[in-house]
Amino acid sequence: VVEDPDLGIVLPDGCRLSARVWMPESAVSEPVPAILEYIPYRKRDGTAPRDAVTHPWFAGHGYACVRVDMRGSGESEGLLLDEYTAQELEDACDVIAWLAEQPWCDGNIGMMGISWGGFNGLQVAALNPPALKAIISICSTVDRYADDIHYKGGCLLIENFGWAMTMLGYSARPPDRALVGNKWHQMWRERLTRQPLHLSTWLRHQHRDDYWKHGSVCEDYGAIKAAVLSIGGWHDGYRNTVSHLVENVEAPVKGIIGPWIHKYPHIAGPAPVIGFLQEARRWWDRWLRGKATGVEQDPAYRAYVMDSLKPKRWHPVRPGRWIAEAEWPAAGISPHILHFAVNGSLCDTPVRIDAEICSPQDCGAQSGEYFPFAYSDEFPGEQSVDDDKSLCFDSPVLDLGWDIVGAPIVHFTGSSDKSTGQVAVRLCDLRPDGTSAHITFGVLNLTHRQSHETPMPLVPGEDFQVSFKLDQIAYRLPAGHRLRVAVSTAYWPFIWPSPEPMTLRLRAGWVELPLRPLATSDEWRFEAAEGSLAQRAEVMRPASYSRETTQDPISGETITCIDCDFGQVRDLDIDLISGH
Repeated sequence: VVEDPDLGIVLPDGCRLSARVWMPESAVSEPVPAILEYIPYRKRDGTAPRDAVTHPWFAGHGYACVRVDMRGSGESEGLLLDEYTAQELEDACDVIAWLAEQPWCDGNIGMMGISWGGFNGLQVAALNPPALKAIISICSTVDRYADDIHYKGGCLLIENFGWAMTMLGYSARPPDRALVGNKWHQMWRERLTRQPLHLSTWLRHQHRDDYWKHGSVCEDYGAIKAAVLSIGGWHDGYRNTVSHLVENVEAPVKGIIGPWIHKYPHIAGPAPVIGFLQEARRWWDRWLRGKATGVEQDPAYRAYVMDSLKPKRWHPVRPGRWIAEAEWPAAGISPHILHFAVNGSLCDTPVRIDAEICSPQDCGAQSGEYFPFAYSDEFPGEQSVDDDKSLCFDSPVLDLGWDIVGAPIVHFTGSSDKSTGQVAVRLCDLRPDGTSAHITFGVLNLTHRQSHETPMPLVPGEDFQVSFKLDQIAYRLPAGHRLRVAVSTAYWPFIWPSPEPMTLRLRAGWVELPLRPLATSDEWRFEAAEGSLAQRAEVMRPASYSRETTQDPISGETITCIDCDFGQVRDLDIDLISGH
């Protein structure tokens, strides 16, 4: 394998993008397909550790891997003005066309990425550049408004603020002088003086308008012609996408979702990880080389059903089993309806109730992070504290276990004493040890109950109906456990509060559970994880993570303090120190 740390790609407008490339030595005489990863997270330092264990592996198996810093990031010229702009996607198409014409490339291109790179892989595929034959999209979304880091259920996510500051920090970093020479200072000053505040843009678009529709491939799934392998994790924020893509994309498509956080699945957690690189190679070999690898015969949807565990903020290992569905949605999954009943119970028949809740604002303290990625205490904690601030409905003790696989749906009729409000609904596993474990959840801005595009205020005292899906999940609720449905009118610090406290009065309600026959063992097996050699690095400051919540009993003020330090390392090959 040969490597070039700074291959220049000059776009039609003269802007030079910087790419790090790994390819077989023989590629010059025997051209190979190319795999593009196109993101703003700085190949020189930001993604160097994961790049080291990923791209050289593909290069060693006959592919040219091209890791491009987008316009305005890393060592690439220009400015990064926002996420997923028309300019970004046009640049990607130009890069793909350029790669296809290189003497070491045989003209067949694949696109791979996680998070931003998973998003724009889908978006570029919807534009159909001729050389793009297949993509692998990991931890991504099909709907930038309804299921991204900014808004969820019409509610403003707190992570919207953290992400804006993170991107500002990334964009404000200078390029490496070792690659760009004396112009590094000019490039850096231009970024510092012209970098916009992304948060301002995102807050100006609080409804699902044309700003969010741009880049949302759910607007036209049929536009995607390249083969799509979609991968996600149950402990990531983008857990709904795999199902959406497998159900709706007309091109060849397969889905895999494991117990993972926001990481590539060969280096993710909790365990078990999988041989992602080998799985990806099967995908690339089929769609970029035309080899018969059997991927067309793979199940449409492979998911990891997680077992019940005593709730903790982090689990290094998540017991469970892999299931495989030939088609998705699966014919073997059927709805099971449980109705809200008096005295906080769940029953099989409709019941008229009269129950109200006005949650204190700190209900949600055990919610966890939107997309955990620190291999530390970012999962939802023990839910009893939040349950006590919610309206709860509990099932009888189960005689037989349930495998909940899919997106539960909540329906209710209720009224509000205010014209605005929000609701959070959690499904919890009431374990025999007395703990309450988070299964899945959903949130809804009640003014968005009919549309995210044209909100409608509530009429105080007037009944309204609501139906909305909770997040996708695959979870085993064992015999001897109970299911809890917890309804609250606050979910801080996950979503931004309502303008004023609201009392929600429920008249009726039910939850629709997608139940699958119990899996008795693994229905699919992946190879063990592989990777190329890790980055040669010296730890200058170890990573650390702490999370502490305190409450003043007099004022009632609750403070959650999160200290996340990813440490500092020195790259021994290029003598570059970086950290955040």
